[in-house]
Amino acid sequence: MSRIHFENRSGVRLAGTLETPTDGPGHACALFAHCFTCGRDIRAAREITEHLAAAGFSVMRFDFTGLGESEGDFADTHFSSNLDDLEDAAAWLGKELSPPQLLVGHSLGGAACLAVSERIESVRAVATIGAPSSPDNVIGHFDDHVDEIMQEGSAEVDLAGRRFRIRRDFIEDARDHDLSERLDRLGRSLLVMHSPVDTVVSIDHAQRIFTAARHPRSFISLDNADHLLSDPADARWAAAIIAAWAARFVAPGPLG
Repeated sequence: MSRIHFENRSGVRLAGTLETPTDGPGHACALFAHCFTCGRDIRAAREITEHLAAAGFSVMRFDFTGLGESEGDFADTHFSSNLDDLEDAAAWLGKELSPPQLLVGHSLGGAACLAVSERIESVRAVATIGAPSSPDNVIGHFDDHVDEIMQEGSAEVDLAGRRFRIRRDFIEDARDHDLSERLDRLGRSLLVMHSPVDTVVSIDHAQRIFTAARHPRSFISLDNADHLLSDPADARWAAAIIAAWAARFVAPGPLG
């Protein structure tokens, strides 16, 4: 494991972690996108990337702008800026190691992976975990403040016990993205993973993602896992499935 930093297109310094196999160069590079407001060191992100590395992948996870150890102001971000951060992270991987062939996204990070994949030529497979079928699903986390945000331009909201400033352009940007069109032209192998008892993003979203995409596509039920995969065993199981599935689609070694 190594800590890395890179600048995004706006000149903001982002922090990341690179997990690499201990016994060789690995199958391929992968890029992991964390859940909304979570950060790269949430337990599920650590467990999944560590176990993908143990399975032979070189995996980078990073904090989106304004979160974790990354610089920048979260209030200045939105779904589109998350896509830019992912594309910039992929460019760093391509320069320093090898372009990512696998994208793995958790919750809103999964939606971001679906949306950005067409912008990253090297990507051959995308795996989502508890992803919403539309980025505007996150607006439901602060429904009580939407009118205030739209009228006043911004508002402080409580998200998982922390205060964040949400601006009007965050809501407008989230509503502006249509994932169904992007799924129809995804052109990559897709694995949709979701728990039927997810109370944050209902499993109906997984059905919509799976239906909108074309083959090759696969669906795995995460049984009794919660949205954050807070039980390490659930995260490790998800990682094992992703590793076995992705090995069928990525190149046997790093692209060079």
